[in-house]
Amino acid sequence: MEGKPGLQTVYQAVQALYHDPDPSGKERASLWLGELQRSVYAWEIADQLLQIHQDVESCYFAAQTMKVKIQTSFYELPSDSHVSLRDSLLSHIQRLKDMSPVILTQLALAIADLALLMSSWKGCVQTLIESYSNDAASLPFLLEILTVLPEEVHSRSLRIGANRRAEIIQDLSYYSSTVVSLLLSCAEKAGDNEKMLIKIFKCLGSWFNLGVLDSNFLANNRLLLLLFQVLQQDQTPTNLHEAASDCVCSALYAIENVESNLPLATQLFQGVLTLETAYHMAVAREDIDKVLNYCRIFTELCETFLEKIVTTPCRDLGDLRTLEFLLICAGHPQYEVVEISFNFWYRLGEHLYKTTDTVTHSIFKPFIQRLLHALARHCQLDPDHEGVPEETDDFGEFRLRVSDLVKDLIYLVGSMECFSQLYSTLKDGNPPWEVTEAVLFIMAAIAKSIDPENNPTLVEVLEAVVRLPESVHIAVRYTSIELVGEMSEVVDRNPQFLDPVLAYLMKGLCQPSLASPSAKAIQNICSVCRDHMALHFNGLLEIARSLDSFTLQPDAAVGLLKGTALVLARLPLEKISECLSELCSVQVNSLKKLLSQDPNNGLSSDPTLFLDRLAVIFRHTNPTVENGQTHPCQKVIQEIWPVLSETMNKHRADNRIVERCCRCLRFAVRCVGKGSAALLQPLVTQMVEVYHIHQHSCFLYLGSILVDEYGMEEGCQQGLLDMLQALCIPTFQLLERQNGLRNHPDTVDDLFRLLTRFVQRCPVVLLRSQIVIHVLQWAIAATALDHRDANCSVMKFLRDLLHTGVSNDHEENFEIRKDLIHQVLAQVGQQLVSQLIHACCFCLPPYTLPDVAEVFWEAMIFDRPTFCRWLESSLKSLPKEMSGGAATVTNKQLTDFHKQVTSAEECKQVCWALRDFTRLFR
Repeated sequence: MEGKPGLQTVYQAVQALYHDPDPSGKERASLWLGELQRSVYAWEIADQLLQIHQDVESCYFAAQTMKVKIQTSFYELPSDSHVSLRDSLLSHIQRLKDMSPVILTQLALAIADLALLMSSWKGCVQTLIESYSNDAASLPFLLEILTVLPEEVHSRSLRIGANRRAEIIQDLSYYSSTVVSLLLSCAEKAGDNEKMLIKIFKCLGSWFNLGVLDSNFLANNRLLLLLFQVLQQDQTPTNLHEAASDCVCSALYAIENVESNLPLATQLFQGVLTLETAYHMAVAREDIDKVLNYCRIFTELCETFLEKIVTTPCRDLGDLRTLEFLLICAGHPQYEVVEISFNFWYRLGEHLYKTTDTVTHSIFKPFIQRLLHALARHCQLDPDHEGVPEETDDFGEFRLRVSDLVKDLIYLVGSMECFSQLYSTLKDGNPPWEVTEAVLFIMAAIAKSIDPENNPTLVEVLEAVVRLPESVHIAVRYTSIELVGEMSEVVDRNPQFLDPVLAYLMKGLCQPSLASPSAKAIQNICSVCRDHMALHFNGLLEIARSLDSFTLQPDAAVGLLKGTALVLARLPLEKISECLSELCSVQVNSLKKLLSQDPNNGLSSDPTLFLDRLAVIFRHTNPTVENGQTHPCQKVIQEIWPVLSETMNKHRADNRIVERCCRCLRFAVRCVGKGSAALLQPLVTQMVEVYHIHQHSCFLYLGSILVDEYGMEEGCQQGLLDMLQALCIPTFQLLERQNGLRNHPDTVDDLFRLLTRFVQRCPVVLLRSQIVIHVLQWAIAATALDHRDANCSVMKFLRDLLHTGVSNDHEENFEIRKDLIHQVLAQVGQQLVSQLIHACCFCLPPYTLPDVAEVFWEAMIFDRPTFCRWLESSLKSLPKEMSGGAATVTNKQLTDFHKQVTSAEECKQVCWALRDFTRLFR
């Protein structure tokens, strides 16, 4: 932004942002105001807007600007201006406290962030309480600041570093009892003032979340009593009830370490046990908000005392009334209530799985049985439901989560026992269709966990299902088809059922609403019963030929082709080529038709459907081919290549279609391996030609597949290097643009996948090439890229490159590799280590650190003395102090980190050291 804008211009932009009826006007105003916020003038302009407080919109923009500037640009202010900024903000919040709650929150956040950054503001909590606690009108904003202050300590928007954070937490811990006393005093004065009580409970919850409250002091505090009184009362307003529930949940979460917080843990445990009557009252009044709140509290109680529940069930804090509460909630007619407790039941299942004590298992078995019965009831569709079960709506997703939970807990009840009980409810009774469907749904969830060997019940179920009359409700047929798909192991052990099962599924395939589940079931049976299905290959081929005559979802159609390809791979070698040609012909003919049609005829010319189908065929046709035998798929792929080439040429500008072409070619090359040699020259030529005009990153990925297959063939290495160099020219040009790395992470990802394949297959070829230094410069620049896949590929390239100089795999060229890597590192080694340290401290999220540690580890094994010098030099360049005056890192911490890394005996020790060290800068 050139020059400071006038206030009137800023007002006009804010008005346009909120009130301009033209969306493009709003967009322009938003961009201009964003630019203003990033400029150094924003400090003064925001302060003036708050001083004048002309209207809510301009004050909100100014308050939010102050917060953002403190979070992101605090370094712009000289240290002698910090005190005047603090005083100004406190003056603004006092003056604007009644203007709007959102302005109050933004100013409170700005003040809290300033307190965390400004190391000279000692005892800020005490100062604020002394200044404002005696003025009733100031209490709302005082509580707002005290609420957001603990929340901001771990905010990702603030980089205050581990040293300053520890100092702040110690400070807040010291004043926590003062805050609790203030909250109690406010509560006693508040009476029935709902808004004030909500603020008090939110503030208390915030301090619980930070984990700094003295649990002994709180255990005997009347605030706790007040919390439970609010939750016990039938007439408590909804918003207050939610705030109190949140606070209790925060308290329970804060005492996860029960033994060290025993007095408070006991008080909370006893307090929650008093809420059963209140829960039943909320159910009777059909107050779903309160019911959900109580269920959250009961679930959090169980999560907190899980260890006690498992190790000392029925005793003290392991009292199993906690589980009874969850089962009472599971009995609520609305499925959203029981869903809250799912995470606890998962965790309970995990804990019990680790113990082999049958007595403990027997204690919990009845609870799990009751839960499963409740879940089966919740999975029932409405009696007046028409059509098949919907899988993508909220209820459909709930049923999928139920299925996952049942699979995780079934071992406690016994798969076979549960399956038999469920089946007997269908066999012995005559339940309504919706009960039958729900029972079949749960049976489908556990079918795979049952041993299919010599199991008469499973055989009986399979027989009964395939004999279901067509007159049953369509939803029952839908779920029964899913059950058959899950029982493919039973079919494999009992091949006499294969014909009736396939006949049953074929009926479903011909019915539009049942076609997709039937296709998935056939796919499962093809995957498991490949040898038996070989006899039915012609039938599968017929289905594949008329695929589009069935009403199939795209993934179900692709799944059918996958199943067919898996069976195809089991045919005799001499039949595979002909059958593969048949299987591909429908898709190839469709592609040819699209290529020949008039582009102006208004019909779709999108070939992705057919490309995806060909890709899945190539991917899963994996016959066993002995050395010396010609691959049976080679001839077919060579025949198909011209069509794929022409399709790619026609759609060369469309990234989505080119990506699908490359994917199809990738699986074709993988399918026949070295048998695709005839394609290599024309394929590479076309890739390079198209890539120079359209930089689709999928060509880089396809290049990596070719290097993987042919990189060790000496006759191909120069051609592959020429391909790499030709692809690198437009790639580097693309990445050189403004924000090139950030805007093209897929290109970065695929480029370094390609380079990694070179390192793995022919490292000397790459290390001797002219582009190796350019490549490393781009790798160093990309180490700071905060993109999971791209960063992972860059780190893997660097790690593998260094490893080739370490790993003496008895190849003749080991010494040559080592020498070449020495030459390369002499040019870029120091730059690499410095950039990696900087990236870890200021750019990269913690999950990337193990990858960086591997690069450091390989560099250290390669040349420890030189790496030690590079690391020392890199650490010296790091900033020692934050803009707020607090120490970021001490000399001792720098020395300790250097020693931990350079004396590490395992890579994981380097990773631990990096994790601890980078926290100092976060």
